Amino acid sequence: MLTTRRQILWHRFFSAGLVSLCILNSLAIPSSYAQDYPPDRERGKAVFEHYCQNCHGKTGRGDGPGAVALKVPAANFQRFQSFLKSDEELLRTIEHGVVFSPMHSWRGQLTDGEMQDVVAYIRVLSQQGQ
Repeated sequence: MLTTRRQILWHRFFSAGLVSLCILNSLAIPSSYAQDYPPDRERGKAVFEHYCQNCHGKTGRGDGPGAVALKVPAANFQRFQSFLKSDEELLRTIEHGVVFSPMHSWRGQLTDGEMQDVVAYIRVLSQQGQ
């Protein structure tokens, strides 16, 4: 009798946990932040010029007019290190920023699509340096 009661409690606990996981999974935000259209370099260039160019410069070398006042230099996208970064790494940096640097989070200011467009344009800048 005791074993049967334990089994019933275990099954209830397991079922409740499984249902909870399913609900949480359905509410979770996907990690890839997919958009309905492919990233567009021209849209990315426009967003870059509006939001990023002041620090990163017109060609992405980190030499924009706002970079002079920065204690931590802006990223130079034409360096080989930037070329080696994955799109996910660049997207995460744009989305969340970099701790202890002037690169702040753009989440809430740029849409997922705009951030992906900027990554596509950064790819163009990083290829110019190669």
